[in-house]
Amino acid sequence: MISEVQVHTIAREMLEKHGFAAIAKAAEQAQACEGRGEADEAKEWRHIEDAMKIIRGPHQS
Repeated sequence: MISEVQVHTIAREMLEKHGFAAIAKAAEQAQACEGRGEADEAKEWRHIEDAMKIIRGPHQS
C-alpha cells in the first residue's frame, strides 16, 4: 500500500503531465486492475483518482 504522501505526489505529477485527462487515465488503470483481479492496486488507483479530483477543485465552466 502506498502512503498518503505518495498518493498526492503521484496525483499532482499526473495532473501536471496530462491535465484533467489524468483523472480518466487513473480510472482506466483502476478498471484494468479490477479486470485482472488486482483489487489492492485498483484501490490505489481509485485513491489517486480521488486525490486528483480534490486537487483540481470544483469544476468550472
